[in-house]
Amino acid sequence: MPAISLPPVPYDATAVRPGWAALPTGLRDAVVARLGAPPVAVRVAGAGFTGGFAAVLETADGARTFLKAASLAQQRHLVDWYAHEALVLARLPAGLPVPRPRWALTAAGWYALCLDAVDGAPPRLPWKPDELAATLTAYAQIAAALADPPAELLGLGLPRLSDLARDDILWWGEVAAGREPAPELPDRARSRLPELVALESRLPAYADAPPAGSDRPATGLIHCDLRVDNVLIDTAGRAWICDWNWLCHGPAWFDLASLLITAYASGLDADAAFASHPAAAGAPPDALDVTLAALAGYLLTSAAASPSSASPHIRAHQRWSGEQALGWLAARRSWG
Repeated sequence: MPAISLPPVPYDATAVRPGWAALPTGLRDAVVARLGAPPVAVRVAGAGFTGGFAAVLETADGARTFLKAASLAQQRHLVDWYAHEALVLARLPAGLPVPRPRWALTAAGWYALCLDAVDGAPPRLPWKPDELAATLTAYAQIAAALADPPAELLGLGLPRLSDLARDDILWWGEVAAGREPAPELPDRARSRLPELVALESRLPAYADAPPAGSDRPATGLIHCDLRVDNVLIDTAGRAWICDWNWLCHGPAWFDLASLLITAYASGLDADAAFASHPAAAGAPPDALDVTLAALAGYLLTSAAASPSSASPHIRAHQRWSGEQALGWLAARRSWG
């Protein structure tokens, strides 16, 4: 098993968000009108890498909701993400462990989305085996439901992982061609650039391949941003999967590999967790290696970019995550 490695900043302390009092008065008044009472407690979310408002609001009667909000002028991309997420969440099959939307409004130049509040917290790192097991169980339920998604979701015209990979994820080929600076790499990976290019290049075709044993086009959907900080563990020990604005067509094993990077960093047997999970059934034999290579390249090259205004911690997160993906890949392929 690998040595335990922890992220440079705990995932419940990565976000820099405005407080309730910093929101425009007109927005707060509109939210209070929808809630039916002013909040007596506001717990701002510390997780995430955006600067939008995000908090659990509790009113005097004990009712709790989760509110996201962003400025139409200064944070238009967040507004678009939140509005898209509302469409996705409203159309996901019933019974899944995902928060559901309640309402949305626009006031004082801001957009606000209200969701069911989950009475929980992000998983602790290193992963506790019971919390990882609960998360893998939740994702198995979601992957099964999205393998044949409802028409309402398909009607949203969602992107394909294969296109996202070509446009934004695959970077080792750019590094090899000299079009992208090479990120800092450990000694055992520096001579492996041709292998990394070959591995990541298989992702688009794998992502579009029909499910094993089927001749139908691939229509399954995946979360496409499944990380430990997009999971909540409630007080009963059940895992909930959050932040659904990147839903796309793709194979469930991609989500599974992305999630398990932090399991590898926690010193757990991530290989066994991947191989035994229903989402990996029928995956190409090298699907895990292909995904790790692609994500390592994406994360490490992103980490080398200029500082981001979204969060002062995002580049450190990307660097650490890319190093863990690359380390897992190196261990699997017995790189010296």
